[in-house]
Amino acid sequence: MAAAFGFVSALLALQASASVSSLLSLPRTFPNISACVNEPITYSCENTTAIQNTCCSPTPGGLVLQTQFWDTYTGLEHKGQLLPKDSWTIHGLWPDNCDGSFDQYCDLSRQYDPDPSPSVLPNGTPVPPYKGPGVDTFVAEFGRLDLLDFMEKYWVSQGSPNSAFWGHEFSKHATCTSTFDVACYGPDYKKNQDVVDFFDAVVRAYKMYPTWEILAASGIFPSNKTTYSLTQLQTALKAQTGATPYLGCGSNGTVLQEVWYFHHVLGTEQFGHFKTVDSTTSSTCSSTAGIHYYERTPASEREVRLLP
Repeated sequence: MAAAFGFVSALLALQASASVSSLLSLPRTFPNISACVNEPITYSCENTTAIQNTCCSPTPGGLVLQTQFWDTYTGLEHKGQLLPKDSWTIHGLWPDNCDGSFDQYCDLSRQYDPDPSPSVLPNGTPVPPYKGPGVDTFVAEFGRLDLLDFMEKYWVSQGSPNSAFWGHEFSKHATCTSTFDVACYGPDYKKNQDVVDFFDAVVRAYKMYPTWEILAASGIFPSNKTTYSLTQLQTALKAQTGATPYLGCGSNGTVLQEVWYFHHVLGTEQFGHFKTVDSTTSSTCSSTAGIHYYERTPASEREVRLLP
């Protein structure tokens, strides 16, 4: 109910600040990639020559990860911040370099993370905490209540407000993804257009991997009694995605917590074709002990498919 109330409140706020005609004609947030039709067609990390137009292909972060969490609680249940029933949640969309290394917080003029991690970059540059309005207001200003509603349902943080987590993911990762550079939006760029565009891309990538359903269809369900082997989990996911993802576990490798799907991308991160490739990171899950895929408590989740 809290989520539904928040959605209605956002709609009323938007209506108060925008005319009906503007609501019927929402601003577009996609980049200007008209020049990309003249670029060589190749997957990121598979090009044999340097990418000339970095708005056309994620460069150098061409190893793109779609990452998800399996949390069992949020810590903010009392505020109505609940997990979606029968669904993993979004972690982010990350631009690793082709060798598996990565950059972070690449443009501090677009730093919207209230609690940067790390707070100091490897080169000694401090990352100042963001103290402005939440990035959820950026989405609402563009009239994208459909996007905001989906994010509130499926991009749920543990231990912090959702909007703070979204700001973290944009600031740490999207600013290092060349296809979200401000220059890629051309002379008609609108402030925070890149932020909304990134969130759209995150949602598109997440929808490619219904992890809960893939595992359930393979007979693997959350359970407080049954354990699964790492091979069982990897095989079930690889059978449907074509590559072995990274599986992350806590408690000495015995509690399943996250999955990372790795890709090379043909075209932009916004619209391109994601080709799955095997994880370049070794799993932190035990290869010998049983792995717990724990159930959530009913008080920590909600059925989001029936709500507006």
